[in-house]
Amino acid sequence: MKLIGKGVDKEGTGHVTLRPEDDEDMWHLYNLIQEGDNVRAPAIRRVQNISSTGSTESKRVRLNLTLAVTRTEFSSSGAASTEAATSGTGAAQAGPPTSTTLHITGTVTSENPHVRMGAFHTLDIESHRDVRIEKFQSWDSVALGRVEEACVPGRGAEVGAVVCGEGTAAFCLLSEHLTVVAHRISVPIPRKASAPGTQQHEKAMTKFYATLFEAFIRHIPYASPSIRAIVLASPGWVRDSVYDWMLGEASRRGDKTLARTLREKTLRIHVSSPHVHSLMEVLKSPEINSQLKETKFAREGVVLDKFFKMLGVDEMRAWYGPDHVCLAAERGAIGTLLISDELFRASDPAIRKKYVAVTEGIRQKGGEVVIFSSMHESGQQLNQLSGIAAILTFPLDVEVVEAEEREAKEEEERLQQARIDGGG
Repeated sequence: MKLIGKGVDKEGTGHVTLRPEDDEDMWHLYNLIQEGDNVRAPAIRRVQNISSTGSTESKRVRLNLTLAVTRTEFSSSGAASTEAATSGTGAAQAGPPTSTTLHITGTVTSENPHVRMGAFHTLDIESHRDVRIEKFQSWDSVALGRVEEACVPGRGAEVGAVVCGEGTAAFCLLSEHLTVVAHRISVPIPRKASAPGTQQHEKAMTKFYATLFEAFIRHIPYASPSIRAIVLASPGWVRDSVYDWMLGEASRRGDKTLARTLREKTLRIHVSSPHVHSLMEVLKSPEINSQLKETKFAREGVVLDKFFKMLGVDEMRAWYGPDHVCLAAERGAIGTLLISDELFRASDPAIRKKYVAVTEGIRQKGGEVVIFSSMHESGQQLNQLSGIAAILTFPLDVEVVEAEEREAKEEEERLQQARIDGGG
C-alpha cells in the first residue's frame, strides 16, 4: 500500500488517500472503510447518448465518484479454508484461481455529469488506483495504526505452504493478514492390493508428484526475497517423499534457485490431517516459531495457544467474551488482550468505539494487544470464542467479580434514590 496523502488533525478529522497494490491491501481497506465514511475512487459507468436522429450510442466512461458508504463486501475465492471436493476421475483436479475483490456501495455525494446526486452506486476497488477515505466519525488509533502498518514497504507473502496427503495438495500463501489458498490439486491414488495394484499405485504417485511440482512452480513465489520459509506439511510420510521428488526434479532440470531454496528454507512438519485448517498446527510447531517468531501471524498462533493452555490450567486467568473481558479491563487485570479485527468492523460506531477504548486502555497500562486477522485460521478460532479473550496478570473469579459489580450497581441505585427522596 502506498500513502498518497494524509490530512488528519489532532481530533481525528480529515482524510487519507491510499493506493492498494495487492490482495492484502484490499483487506486493509475493507477494515478501514466503515458505514457512513465518504470514499472517492475511480468507477466505470455506461453512458447512453441520443443523437438528433434518435439513434442511441452507448459507451463506457471512467470517472471518479464519491460515495457515502452503506455497505462493504470483501471476497477472496482462495482465502476460505473449506476443502475442495475430491474427484474419482483419472485426471488431476485443479481448484479455482485466486480472486480478491472489494466492493463499496453507497450514495453519490458529489456532483457529476454522468451520475445524479443521491443515486446508489457500487465501486469496484482496483489495484494501483487511489482511494480517498474521509471518516464519518473520526480516525481513531486502531484505524491510524492499520494505515501505518499497511504502508510498511517490503511486505508480501512470507510463507509458502503445501499441505498434502496421498494424492491431494493445497498450495497456500501466508502474509501478515491473509492466508490465501492459491491452488489445489487432487490425483486419485489406487490401493496397493496386489502386484498389479502396486504398479498402478506407483504410476499414480509419480503423476501426483509431477502435478504437484508444476503447481508449486506456478503458485509459490519461491524466488521472492520476502519468502522466509517453504512448509511441506502432511500426515505420515508424504511430505518427505514430496521433498525428495521435488529436490531431485529441480536438480534434473538444472534449476539451481529452486534446489537451493528447498535445501535452505524448507520445513517438513507433521500435521494430523491433509487439510488447510492444519496450518494452525504448523504455526504452533517449534520449527516455525523459531524461524518466524517475529511475524504477526506466527505471534497470533503462539498467543492463542498460550490462552488455551492457560484456560486448561488456571481458568481464572483466561477470560473470554465481551462482557467478561471488559470487566477484567476495568480491574486493570489484563496482561494480553486477544481481539479479532472483525469486532472493529461493527456497523454500530458505538461498538467500535468501545473496543478501541479497551485496546487503548490496556496499552496505556503496559499490557499487550494482539489484533487477530479473521482471514487466518487463528483469527477464525478466536471468532468462535466471541472474537475477544484475555490472559490476566493475576487470577480473578468471574462469579465474585460479577457479584461485586451487582452490589456496586445496587448501591449506586440506592444512593440515587436517596438523593431523589431527599430532594423531594
